[in-house]
Amino acid sequence: MRFGVIRFPGSCDETDAVQACERVPGCSATLLWHGDRELHGVEAVVVPGGFSYGDYRRVGAIARYSPVMESVITATLAQLQAAHGALAALFP
Repeated sequence: MRFGVIRFPGSCDETDAVQACERVPGCSATLLWHGDRELHGVEAVVVPGGFSYGDYRRVGAIARYSPVMESVITATLAQLQAAHGALAALFP
């Protein structure tokens, strides 16, 4: 399985998420920039937390309008969330 970990401005632990995904046998991971629409063929997406924004809705507000999230919402992928703020981006 190929994981994509989204990197937002102010997100944290995205490199840890990449390393965790790569430790799963047979899996690989890549970082996805929030400003790009391309998912680069990933089969699952990890949405990291935004603790530099105080771990509340701010990261969700940024994620909601990020081009990559439009692709995530319309794609048929497994979606994993690492913190509650980003979840708001998945539900308009």
